[in-house]
Amino acid sequence: MYKVKVENTCRCFLKSGMAESIEFNTKEEAKKEAEYMIGVMNSTFCQKHEFSLNEQFGDYTIFIKPRQK
Repeated sequence: MYKVKVENTCRCFLKSGMAESIEFNTKEEAKKEAEYMIGVMNSTFCQKHEFSLNEQFGDYTIFIKPRQK
C-alpha cells in the first residue's frame, strides 16, 4: 500500500473536507492524488501557506508551512 498524508494541517485544509491520510494500491495512484491535492490547495486555499510534496519509499507527504513574505 502507498500513502498520501498531510502534515501541519491548516484551517483551510480542515474546512476542505480532504482526508489527512489516504492509501492506494499503486505508487502512481498515490502520486496522482498528491499532485491533485496540491493543485486544489494552491488554487482554492487562502494563500497564507506554501505546500510542498515529499516522496519517500512510494509514500507521499504534503507539508503545509506559512508563506514567506
